[in-house]
Amino acid sequence: MLRFDPFADLDRMSRQVERPTRSSVLAMDAIRDDDEVVIYFDVPGVSRDDIEVNVEKNELTVRVERRWDDSGQQKLAQERAQGTFTRSLMLGDALDLDQLTADLDEGVLTVKVPVSETSKQRTIQVGGGSSSSEAIDATSSD
Repeated sequence: MLRFDPFADLDRMSRQVERPTRSSVLAMDAIRDDDEVVIYFDVPGVSRDDIEVNVEKNELTVRVERRWDDSGQQKLAQERAQGTFTRSLMLGDALDLDQLTADLDEGVLTVKVPVSETSKQRTIQVGGGSSSSEAIDATSSD
């Protein structure tokens, strides 16, 4: 006798959802301190020649191509995504895009954008007014 277990199907579906999937989005972190914004992109297995960093107006675009030649080989498993990956970010007006730098080290692309001098936090001195006060003559016409 076969029994129908509706929870078995739910368990199977939840295991499929929990499995890691390949993503075509470049994973990134962004931080800001007083002087610059730093953005880290994970680009494992990618050489400098296969990375393109562009800035147009306030939009930063990172394009990465990751491919390898596996022709003539039998694939037993393929979980590492290959192809072209692109990520675009809108950057604020407070950043100095002319001074942007990009470096690749151990599979992490680091993009640094300095904060413009006019946008950096600064302390403003509060001036004092004159300490003398004058009385104003007022007369009533009642």
